[in-house]
Amino acid sequence: MTSNKPYNFALTGAAGYIAPRHMKAIKETNNVLVAALDKFDSVGIIDSYFPDASFFTESERFDRHLDKLRRKGEQKIDFVSICSPNYLHDSHIRLALRNDANAICEKPIVLNPWNVEALSELEIETGKNIYTVLQLRHHPSIIALKEKVEQNKDKIYDIDLTYITSRGKWYGISWKGDATKSGGVATNIGVHFFDMLTWIFGGVKQSVVHINEPTKTAGFLELENANVRWFLSLDINDIPKEILDKDQRTYRSIKVGDEEIEFSGGFTDLHTITYQEILKGNGYGLDAARSSINTVYNIRNAKAQALVNDYHPLLKTI
Repeated sequence: MTSNKPYNFALTGAAGYIAPRHMKAIKETNNVLVAALDKFDSVGIIDSYFPDASFFTESERFDRHLDKLRRKGEQKIDFVSICSPNYLHDSHIRLALRNDANAICEKPIVLNPWNVEALSELEIETGKNIYTVLQLRHHPSIIALKEKVEQNKDKIYDIDLTYITSRGKWYGISWKGDATKSGGVATNIGVHFFDMLTWIFGGVKQSVVHINEPTKTAGFLELENANVRWFLSLDINDIPKEILDKDQRTYRSIKVGDEEIEFSGGFTDLHTITYQEILKGNGYGLDAARSSINTVYNIRNAKAQALVNDYHPLLKTI
């Protein structure tokens, strides 16, 4: 997929939190953002990367613009980067393929397993590719862990995953607080962790949910090579006191046995690496996304069970 000339990109969700990382990745891979879309117009960040990009607040006009570029053959869009809210990913992927462009979509690529299957058929129909952003697969510490596990394929690991990223009252008012739009806590903040775990330790054999609330969820996963106790939360009251005392509002921990896997840093360039791999033909597609989408869908729709057998240590204090 390499080319001597820059690729033309369009982007949806330009006002969102993650969009600047995609703009930076487009810039650092020496490509061009031609057009951007967001219903909100607080998108001055575009000036830092592509001030000449056309901007739209209505998807219909954005779609029309991409269609005109395709028909003219001038600045035809090669890729659409999708940074919009989770529930719009499916339709924006379809918009990309309808305009003869490949799609690069933020996680979760879709909310439901059957959406993956439908998009797979669309790939075949259009001959275009749908890529998902699974940046943890490019993190040096995660790669090192995978290599270590592959050297001990018969071992069953005990893992504690804890991710608490405190959010204010705005969260519940925004689309992220609506599980029909975000997929809930496990999907919105956890899908990349579940992808990483199944990528390293194999598929899900059993899934148990112990708590399933709007601001927190926890459970147990039995994977092919690991038993995982996991806890995800948006509640600042769940953050350990020693972390709060440092004025930190986020706590991230993965323990494999007694070993803490340090991956708090090293995130700065992961989107650029993701784009580099996609442009070299090594991107992660729908098949790579299936497992984590199935996992979070099942968690979202599971009934919480009593705290028996393996459950996350933090649940003792909640």
